[in-house]
Amino acid sequence: MLFGSSGIRRTFDQTLVDTALKIGNVLASGSSDVLVGMDTRTTSPLLSHLVVSGIMSNGGTAFLAGIVPTPTVAYNTRSKKAGCMITASHNPEEYNGLKLFNPDGSSFTRAQQQETEEQLINLNYTDWQNLGKESIIDALTPHKDAILKNVHIGREISVIIDCGNGAGCTLTPNLLSDAGIRTTTINCNPSGHFARPSEPLPEYLGYVGEMVKKTGADCAVVHDGDADRMMAFDNRGRYIDGDHLLMIFAKYTGAKQVVTTSDASMIIDEIADVRRTPVGDAYVSEELMKGGDFGGEPSGAWIFPKISLCPDGPYAAALFCEIASEWDVAGEIDAMPHYPVLRESFPTSAAREILTGLGASSPTDGIRITEEDGWCLIRASGTEPKIRITAEGKDPAKAKTMLAKGKELVRQGKTA
Repeated sequence: MLFGSSGIRRTFDQTLVDTALKIGNVLASGSSDVLVGMDTRTTSPLLSHLVVSGIMSNGGTAFLAGIVPTPTVAYNTRSKKAGCMITASHNPEEYNGLKLFNPDGSSFTRAQQQETEEQLINLNYTDWQNLGKESIIDALTPHKDAILKNVHIGREISVIIDCGNGAGCTLTPNLLSDAGIRTTTINCNPSGHFARPSEPLPEYLGYVGEMVKKTGADCAVVHDGDADRMMAFDNRGRYIDGDHLLMIFAKYTGAKQVVTTSDASMIIDEIADVRRTPVGDAYVSEELMKGGDFGGEPSGAWIFPKISLCPDGPYAAALFCEIASEWDVAGEIDAMPHYPVLRESFPTSAAREILTGLGASSPTDGIRITEEDGWCLIRASGTEPKIRITAEGKDPAKAKTMLAKGKELVRQGKTA
């Protein structure tokens, strides 16, 4: 499969260059108007030009949004036939890729991905008289205005923003300022090089919590490379794990039906009717097409259907600031259940083969072991050469037991 759990993603190489041109051509065959955006990576302009060339080669019109967050492309695709974002999301700088969107902001479904891959074999090129064209558009303003209409800050607050030198730099700082929030920015210049690892994990972000404490800020929000993800710190400078951030959003918005992934904590089941999907925001998005008030996964992808079916980091950042202006977020978190969740990953070039050998019908969906008061999920990463293991128990001992069972299965798979 060319597509992973979140679009096409790989280290920058000739294959990716060739794929970008072909994807553009295929998009134009079924979509006369295609919106194209990109993140801040140094390889993104080249890939963007190739996608645009592919679109024009098949008679389509490419609308260029420039450097914008992925959710900005998804939101503006509502006025087009399809959208394409050049990004490798939270992956390191040597990676890049493409995410494809429908007019409702949802990622291409698995059926659409398969159809796209089949079409890559036989491309169609128009003659010189019918080549397509390109047009530059402002995609940031409509997205920002839509968010501002849905977010209302209860009292004046201050927030630390860390965009990680990614595409969020072009929207989130101005968005929060326009919402009436006092902002302090870190890594908010789109330099093309990441000052910190792009994935918003706590081990990379200790300085953010310290800044919240030293400055007395009410909270902090953090993005990955393309700002489809958002993680946060509370008013005590504590990193909020994804499971409790999922709880906060669901509780604050009054969501009764929540779609989340198979690696999300059991705690969300205590406040909502939950439907689970394989890991990957594209699967959450696809499931939300059937209905649901809110969706997300612990990695920081939060989907609000009233905006679009794409994870929207800037919207999540603004909404979290609204929550921080009305709630004692730290107190809310302390009052929530806390079940131990353990996560480990193991680099291996044979991740898919090992998972298939363990009986997984899809290596990236993985296999889940469920027991009383605990569970374990073993899956091949959809974006990197590694196996990920997630385990949860209602007490530390149970979580460790489930993690050990997962690791033993992986060990057996490696030696099989």
